[in-house]
Amino acid sequence: MSLGRQNDTTGRAPRILFYSHDTFGLGHLRRSRALAAAITQADPTASSLILTGSPVAGRFTFPRRVDHVRLPGVTKRADGSYASQTIGMGIDEVTELRSGLIQTAVQQFDPDILIVDKEPTGFRGELLPTLENLLLSQRTKLVLGLRDVLDEPEVLAAEWERKEATAATERFYHEIWVYGLRSIYDPTKGLPLNHAAQSRIHWTGYLRRDLGPIGTPPEQPYILITPGGGGDGKAMVNLVLSAYEKDPDLSPRAVLVYGPFLSGDLRDEFETRVAALNGRVTAVGFESQIETLFHGAAGVVCMGGYNTFCEVLSFDKRAVIVPRTSPRMEQWIRASRAEDLGLIRMLDEFRDGLTTDSMVRAIRDLPHQPLPSQAIEQGLLDGLDYVTGRIEVLLNQEQERATG
Repeated sequence: MSLGRQNDTTGRAPRILFYSHDTFGLGHLRRSRALAAAITQADPTASSLILTGSPVAGRFTFPRRVDHVRLPGVTKRADGSYASQTIGMGIDEVTELRSGLIQTAVQQFDPDILIVDKEPTGFRGELLPTLENLLLSQRTKLVLGLRDVLDEPEVLAAEWERKEATAATERFYHEIWVYGLRSIYDPTKGLPLNHAAQSRIHWTGYLRRDLGPIGTPPEQPYILITPGGGGDGKAMVNLVLSAYEKDPDLSPRAVLVYGPFLSGDLRDEFETRVAALNGRVTAVGFESQIETLFHGAAGVVCMGGYNTFCEVLSFDKRAVIVPRTSPRMEQWIRASRAEDLGLIRMLDEFRDGLTTDSMVRAIRDLPHQPLPSQAIEQGLLDGLDYVTGRIEVLLNQEQERATG
């Protein structure tokens, strides 16, 4: 199908731009990539460009008519401040450079729709000059995309007030998409959005992940251990290895996927421990085909990030989620609600304790859990279809405005 007719005023096909600030981790880039792939698949004439700060963007493959522009990277220090990742510039200089690159990309690409992931004003407000220009030109529809859970309501309200994000959301964005269901969780709870902004919220459902090309999985049965990007997965991986080290009869065997941020001395230490387990745990790099590993797994032990949760539901896998609780409670909130609904089992540090014995029990109980499909409600995984439908509506609105 074609999402939007060719623009009669320019004679060109639809262009969708994504902004993904990505100071750390993979979540924002992976979500934008999944959306871009769905949009260009639904409309064979459309093109998508992703602006991302992810340091590992170049390690991803992108579908046809989807490409990315890498913004200079920044890292978050332990005290919460930021520093430039590679180039010898202060954070203010890097932010200004990124902001200028964004403005240039928007000017040259001239998108019909801009979809901003999570941060209404961008990293340190870097998106504001672009939003001002687009508001003046009225050539581009502006969409703010929010994952199902952002943080605890009071924490989020303080953060958005500090960043002036509420005012920006009310002023700039034509639509707000929440990639989840209101019946599960409302990420805008606690935000003082005015009535007009609230009326522009669309609940899309979660973003189903495509199986894609499935290769031959490793020897079965096995459980998949995935820390996502891996930067904050140290504790979970350590717990799983400790469980297999303590209980020589623990089964089935495990396949551990190292995230791209789990590297250096820490990875060397884990490799040594994996080797000593004599095949009961095997490890593969981030570049491995995660879809194939998910498809063949008897169950999954994972962190509680949005993308991994979507994969658990999409592949209908029994899962034990070990959510992080710092620096934000997002993963714990998501896992807690999902457990209440019978979709997954959570290993809760407050309730269960993050101990070797608790992980042994969780792995042993994993085969006896119900499948997520036994608890999934209607519309839960309809996010991509909903988004492509909204894209069609917005493109047609833009064309009517241009030709009217």
